[in-house]
This record gives sequence, structure tokens and C-alpha cells, in this order.
Amino acid sequence: MTRLFTAGAIAVLLFVPAGAFAQAGANPFTDAVKAQLAQVKDPVIRTAAKVPEDLYAFKPTPEVRSLGQLIGHIADANFGICGAGGGEKPPLSGIEKSTTSKAALQKALADSFAFCEKVLASMDDKKGAESIKFITGPTPRLMVLAFNNSHDYEHYGNLVTYMRLKGIIPPSSEPAK
Repeated sequence: MTRLFTAGAIAVLLFVPAGAFAQAGANPFTDAVKAQLAQVKDPVIRTAAKVPEDLYAFKPTPEVRSLGQLIGHIADANFGICGAGGGEKPPLSGIEKSTTSKAALQKALADSFAFCEKVLASMDDKKGAESIKFITGPTPRLMVLAFNNSHDYEHYGNLVTYMRLKGIIPPSSEPAK
């Protein structure tokens, strides 16, 4: 798991727009994690909207999550991991296993990103540096939240593969408008 956290930290540095650092304010690390969340939120939300409901049950192989379960898993993780990072009880859980309709999954996903944004809105670099108990042991709050962002990117990659298998162009590959 330590490698996972290191990978998350590297992802923050690689994926956060340089402008987030160039215009660093009083909380540059918190601002970077916020920017990264905004960056991953857009294609994930657009994917949930773009894929037709009948493909929400699609599984490339029997042993993996369906596309809808992946969306539910992202929502569950957003609630759980952001809740841990912010020291808040997640308002929802079990979405992956209990929710199947496109509309309900889209709402849960949007609500989960709003929850993460709320947690980050109450964060600053000082609070973000506080160590909390997490999966692998003591971890700074902002590292927990950065880990959530890298987790979202990981599963967006799964969603991209599912869409490509069904001939759908992922939002991140659409031509600029």
C-alpha cells in the first residue's frame, strides 16, 4: 500500500495543471488536490451520462465489475475515502452493490463528488498535513484525498476500456469543441 500512496503523490504532481502551482496561494497543496479532483470529476461524470443505460450491465469478462458497478464503486470510494480524509462520516455507502439504474448511479456519483468538494472546501494545508489513521497506517489528510483522486483516475481508465470495447469514444478523447 505504501507504493500506492507514493503513486498517488506522484500522480498529484503529474496531473495537476501547472497553473495551480504558478498561482499558489496560501494553501498550494490543498489547491493542487482540489484541481486534481476537478480534473478527474469531469470525464467520470460525462462518462456516466454518455453511456446508454443498457450498457451499465456490461462486463468484459464475468469476473469483473459491470460498468454500472464501476460507477457505483467510484461513488462509494469518493464517499468513504473523502469522509476519512475529512474526518466525516460518509452519508452513503453500498452503492456498488445496491444501485443499478443509470439515473440513480448518476445521482450518487454527482453527490459523491460534491461530498469530496465539500471536504476539500473545509481543508487547508495545515489541516491537510494532520496525520490520520488510514488503510496502511498514519497518513496526512491531503494524501488520503490525493489517493482518492488517483483511485478515480484508475477506474476512469477501466471505464475508458469498457467504452472502447463498445465503440464509444470516451469523453477525454472527444474532439475539442
